[in-house]
Amino acid sequence: MKKLLAVLLGAFALQASAQTYPAKPVRLIIAFTPGSSTDIIGRAVAAKLQEIWGQPVVAENRTGAGGSIGSAAVLREPPDGYTLLANSSAHVANPSIYSSLPYDTFKDFANISPLAGGPNVLIVGTQAGWKTFGDFIAAAKAKPGALNFSSAGIGSGTHFNLEKLKLMAGIDVSHVPYKGTPEAIGDTIGGRVCCYFAPINAALPHVQGGKAIALAVSSAQRSPLLPNVPTIAESGVPGFDYTLWVGLWGPAALPADLVARINGDVRKALASPDLKDRLTKLGTLPIDMSPQQFSEFVRKEIDDTAKVMKAAGIKPQ
Repeated sequence: MKKLLAVLLGAFALQASAQTYPAKPVRLIIAFTPGSSTDIIGRAVAAKLQEIWGQPVVAENRTGAGGSIGSAAVLREPPDGYTLLANSSAHVANPSIYSSLPYDTFKDFANISPLAGGPNVLIVGTQAGWKTFGDFIAAAKAKPGALNFSSAGIGSGTHFNLEKLKLMAGIDVSHVPYKGTPEAIGDTIGGRVCCYFAPINAALPHVQGGKAIALAVSSAQRSPLLPNVPTIAESGVPGFDYTLWVGLWGPAALPADLVARINGDVRKALASPDLKDRLTKLGTLPIDMSPQQFSEFVRKEIDDTAKVMKAAGIKPQ
């Protein structure tokens, strides 16, 4: 009888916690640098959740190791919904990049909700002398291994995008990981590296300002923000398609009803006209999924990424 009572009281407490959540400020750990796609999307959603919840949502950038430092930081906090993680598709690539992650990417996290996704755009500095994607491919094939290609860090979506292109286009370019997108763009524009698969929202001001040249977008369709820039698929690599997406996670022990509550509020935020408009102007689109759908999506992304990395000969470090 006492055991049954304890179970019932525990269930009541969990239900009550979900109904009253959040009763204090929520901390959002963003796994990439300020100005990165993950940061911009994460902060935009956080601002809308703050309106919905009536509690501050405080964003904090914890960067490094392809987003895994931020991911690990969330797992050190209580599974009560007051510390959440915003990470990119790097989260699903890291198991294929790092041999000694301090966590299990699938088992140790509650998959709460995707936030938004959009294409990367292959940019080069004006000094490169390339005007088309074909020019870049020709240069890469002429001097295998000689070109240096930047990314926002080992395991980042920009890194995976590069490895997928190398595999499908049959080119060999050297990977140079940076701390984040702003640094990678800066050195690409400055000519210290040849090119970068930049999140489109981060690249757009530099392309419009004439400091960078956009050669191709990574998605299957052209981006409305760069309608005159072709896709990689139509530029000579049939079937190429890659979208950089951002999601929201918590510790695996986060109660299911609290996961459902946060998921519902995130979907409400993403459906609001002002946030949808803001995300669209950034070149991204909201992604609507239940926690179960997101979990299935994450599992598939982990498996698909592993297949590409293995085919590309990338061994966990």
